[in-house]
Amino acid sequence: MIDISVNNLTKSFTVGEDVLRGLTFHVSSGERVGLLGKNGCGKTTLFKILTGEYDYDEGDVFLAPGKRMGLISQIPVYPVEYTVDDVLDTAFARVHKMEREMEALTAKMAAGDSSKETLQRYDSLSAAFQLAGGYDLDVQIGKVANGLGISPAMRRQFFAQLSGGEKTRVNLGRLILEDTDILLLDEPTNHLDLHAVEWLEGYLDSFKGTVLAISHDRYFLDRVVQRIVEIQDGKAAFYSGNYSFYVEEKERRYQEQLRQYEKEQAKVAQLTEAAEKMKLWAFLGNDKLYKRAFSMEKRMEKLQTVAKPVGKERAMTMGFTSLDFQGDEVFTVDGLKKSYDGRTLFDHISLTVTGGERIALLGDNGTGKTTFLKLLLGEEAPDSGYIHFGPAVRPGYLPQIVRFDHMERSLVDTMLYEQNCTPQEARDRLGAFHFRGEDVFKPVSALSGGELSRLKLCLLMDERINLLILDEPTNHLDIASREWIESAVADFDGALLFVSHDRYFIKKFASRIWTLEDGRITDFRGDYEGWLAKKARDLELREVLKPEPKKPKKEKPKQPGGTKMAAKKLAQLEREIAAAEQAGADLEAEMAECATDYEKLTDLSAQKEAQEEQLAALYEAWEALSLQLEGEA
Repeated sequence: MIDISVNNLTKSFTVGEDVLRGLTFHVSSGERVGLLGKNGCGKTTLFKILTGEYDYDEGDVFLAPGKRMGLISQIPVYPVEYTVDDVLDTAFARVHKMEREMEALTAKMAAGDSSKETLQRYDSLSAAFQLAGGYDLDVQIGKVANGLGISPAMRRQFFAQLSGGEKTRVNLGRLILEDTDILLLDEPTNHLDLHAVEWLEGYLDSFKGTVLAISHDRYFLDRVVQRIVEIQDGKAAFYSGNYSFYVEEKERRYQEQLRQYEKEQAKVAQLTEAAEKMKLWAFLGNDKLYKRAFSMEKRMEKLQTVAKPVGKERAMTMGFTSLDFQGDEVFTVDGLKKSYDGRTLFDHISLTVTGGERIALLGDNGTGKTTFLKLLLGEEAPDSGYIHFGPAVRPGYLPQIVRFDHMERSLVDTMLYEQNCTPQEARDRLGAFHFRGEDVFKPVSALSGGELSRLKLCLLMDERINLLILDEPTNHLDIASREWIESAVADFDGALLFVSHDRYFIKKFASRIWTLEDGRITDFRGDYEGWLAKKARDLELREVLKPEPKKPKKEKPKQPGGTKMAAKKLAQLEREIAAAEQAGADLEAEMAECATDYEKLTDLSAQKEAQEEQLAALYEAWEALSLQLEGEA
């Protein structure tokens, strides 16, 4: 069954400039599809068309009827008095509607309405309410909130006061609780720490519906999607696998098309040369050769069918200029402590870094990773402890949020003011970072987050540094920009310390991992895969060593008169149980006969409930007495 069908879709915002031109693809029910393409290719526009926010110029869009769709990038506006819990509870609007109708039906039945339609409607609603989890909504909210790192304190906050990242996380939780049939995920891993991303992947693994995801998180795409749809020049290209398959297959297709193109171009060149010679000979008096030359030109027109393939954009052509490192020690941290507002972020941190090491600093949001980097850079002072840098260590820092002192300056003026270079050198360096043409005269304030990071890197690479510190270097960057940064970092031969949630980046560079958790840094000397394996072993060991909860021993009730009296009491209980069971059967038969008499049925239901409670108490007393007699035997 098809959940999403897009046929010959065309959309433009400016006359003559189509964002989407003849886009066609289909997504089957239950599929997990990754949607890729350069920034600005129309991915988010497509999502907004699917949700009805945007109209389109031509084509057809089909969504399976009756399927509920949710888009993570859209954050609805809620009343200012709504807390996070209130927002999460909006996911159950359908369940609350059923609950209100059930209450209204209960009131009607209490007022004497015993019609068949009313009773049937109440029964069907009651079954649907139970199936939707109406009796354990708080449990469902708690599970999702814990998984996404939405703390109890955060749940009590006003939604309007949250940061953009926190709102995104809450909105993702709301969509999951809504139990939508089709999930549209637009950069779902942004603003999530590693634990939350892993939880989301686990949720999607068990999700029965359809997933269409825009993501620059290559590790996430590898773990979640089964198929890739890439938007190129407004049209769709298809790859039947995850991201790793897509990379290999795209390169294979490029090489194949390039071979075909070069083969045809060689044939065209050969025919062109032959045709030119024949035209020359025809000019010298041989008219038959002119006709053959004309025939060859027609053949050439038919041959030129394979377009020249477009490969990856050129990588950045600049690299870091490293300063020679002297000595073994880059920096030493001893007894470091830092607190904020009475809360200790970390304490007793002692570490040593030597030349050439590549260290990933991992931890949940809010544990103090960025603060630790700022302490290293001297931007903040520790409460206690010290940091000692080796001789001739010169750090360079790429922050998570890049800011410039003069955002009003153009890119080229920023280079001229901050670097000792000529205007032509400034333009050459900017060009190496894909800032070309008129773009270099744009004000810095007009740049996106990814472009600001690229400009900061451009400045950093011209400085002679031997310690590179990066805070979430790939955040908000598209895949091409991430690969540019990775190629630059790969060529850097100094020490590297970085904070990142990008597991692809961590896997590629980390040879040592620090985990900041519970105010301590755990030092693991090994790569990301080794760290994951150690985590799995530690978890398994904790499960094995976890002590079995001791069951409280029930005291055996002592019966007066010893074993003989207890045996008599047991026989009496058995007779009472038999009588109660018969009474229950009689009540059930009577209820079946009075199915259309609402008042009588209500009275009998109350009697049946009381009778069942009495029977449960008799069973419990019989079990306790039986255990006592076994112990005394």
